Amino acid sequence: MANLLDSAVLTAMKIAATDTANLLKTLGNADRLLLLCQLTQGEACVSELETLLQIQQPTLSQQLTVLRNEGLVITRREGKRIYYSIADEKIAILLNTLYQLYCPAKE
Repeated sequence: MANLLDSAVLTAMKIAATDTANLLKTLGNADRLLLLCQLTQGEACVSELETLLQIQQPTLSQQLTVLRNEGLVITRREGKRIYYSIADEKIAILLNTLYQLYCPAKE
């Protein structure tokens, strides 16, 4: 990388850095990280997530709302159930990388 960045490149890097920092802040909650890791396996409704992750429903709903507001998950309704899934493939790639680096290997 050059020592001096032109102003357009520097501006773009600052915007990208801010966006990335905000994403990492959102991922900086263990419940949200678990939710997103589970959703890399496919969409799920609240009751499925509650059972799989053993997160109490009020906490689960609160964290899903944060993820939805930040644009990390999308929803679809089927009858009375709302199904959540990861909104952007880049998030799934990031989560899979984090999993490979930091999660214990299955034996």
